[in-house]
Amino acid sequence: MSALELAPTSIHIPTLETERLFLRALIEADIDDEAAFFASERSVFVGGPLARDQVWRAVAGMIGHWALRGFGFWALEEKVSGRYMGRVGLWAPDGWPEPELGWTLMPHAEGRGFAFEAAQAARAFAYDQVGWTTAISLIVAGNTRSEALATRLGARLEREYLHPLHGAMNIWRHPGPFSQEAGA
Repeated sequence: MSALELAPTSIHIPTLETERLFLRALIEADIDDEAAFFASERSVFVGGPLARDQVWRAVAGMIGHWALRGFGFWALEEKVSGRYMGRVGLWAPDGWPEPELGWTLMPHAEGRGFAFEAAQAARAFAYDQVGWTTAISLIVAGNTRSEALATRLGARLEREYLHPLHGAMNIWRHPGPFSQEAGA
């Protein structure tokens, strides 16, 4: 092998800033919180529970998504404490029904408006920087916290979708980039 073949690939993950958060690249230190979350029953809404090695692979896949698609998930870091609060981002892996705006918060971050704040920033990035004209969120029926967040973001329940791995989910359609509701 030549030195060129061994050269690392650069992935540019922009950092976004909101009033209370930095949206930054996921790092290996975030896996501890992710693994604790995915060991809990709360993770059932996002494909869990998962073993730690599966969580590591999932985080690596989220980072790799940036290299393959030019967008992906950001880690949410609270400005005041520096603590990992969860993740929000843009997702469109092969076979996905449409580009998605997704979120997962750690239990200590729930109910504080962080997901709303970060999802607004991520959706604005999707529309303004990536060029999306629409976005969906796939939400398992009964995930009342995510349904409430989607509603607060101006998304509307559109239809059921049968995910090949996760089963029945609902597609929530976000307002487009030029909609009055997009900045809600």
